[in-house]
Amino acid sequence: MKDLVTAALAAAKERGQDVADVPLTAIAAAAGISRSTLLRRLGGSRAALDEAVRQAGIDPGGRPPVRERAMAAASRLVAERGLGGVTLDAVAERAECSLPSLHTVFEGRDGLLSAVFERYGPLPDLEALVADPPESLEDTVRVLCRTFVAAFDREPRIVPAVFADLFSRPDGPAARMVAATFPRLFDYLSRLLLPHIEAGRIRPLPFPVLVQLLLGPLINHVLLRPVLEPALGGGLPSLDDSIELFADAYLRAVALP
Repeated sequence: MKDLVTAALAAAKERGQDVADVPLTAIAAAAGISRSTLLRRLGGSRAALDEAVRQAGIDPGGRPPVRERAMAAASRLVAERGLGGVTLDAVAERAECSLPSLHTVFEGRDGLLSAVFERYGPLPDLEALVADPPESLEDTVRVLCRTFVAAFDREPRIVPAVFADLFSRPDGPAARMVAATFPRLFDYLSRLLLPHIEAGRIRPLPFPVLVQLLLGPLINHVLLRPVLEPALGGGLPSLDDSIELFADAYLRAVALP
């Protein structure tokens, strides 16, 4: 059984998985035997192997998959250090997984950062909004504004870190992350706004311009707000009031009677 435990641990390390998550086929390959031979030596069940791993002082399972551990580790590192401070070595160390497993799951650093941005950015909320859209144009615009502001304020603060990197390094990882998510972002926004364009409620402007008019002023305000608040104090409207002001300004600019 000792050789099987060694093979199971080696296969788990190579795949970046817990022993309990490693298929028996992979353990058999690491042991140099067939799956049927492995099962015969285990008495027909892997329970004996898991117990032997426990007796060796190692928990055979119970941890989240590598993908979840890596994304949680990467998101914390982004919030602490910014995008530039996130390396696969640091993520592997904090997530307690191997570098090869990160490359296998995410196909490199850009893939990992893009997955983090997709999870903590506005895309999940936009997807839910598309599934149950507001009926009126006014409600749609207000909900969209609140959705993007919430993405900036969400912990860990991934979206502000992405924009900070985007402005400081236009050819850096943030630019590639945003470019990778833009098709889905525009698809969701078009599905929310195009029905109002087709119904004659919005001016038929180029769609990228409509999106910029909606998000540009709002994102600029959210990014500058931490600087403006200490300087202006009570002269700055609350965030909720600001959202309403920007939504009303957008509607006045693009809505048709």
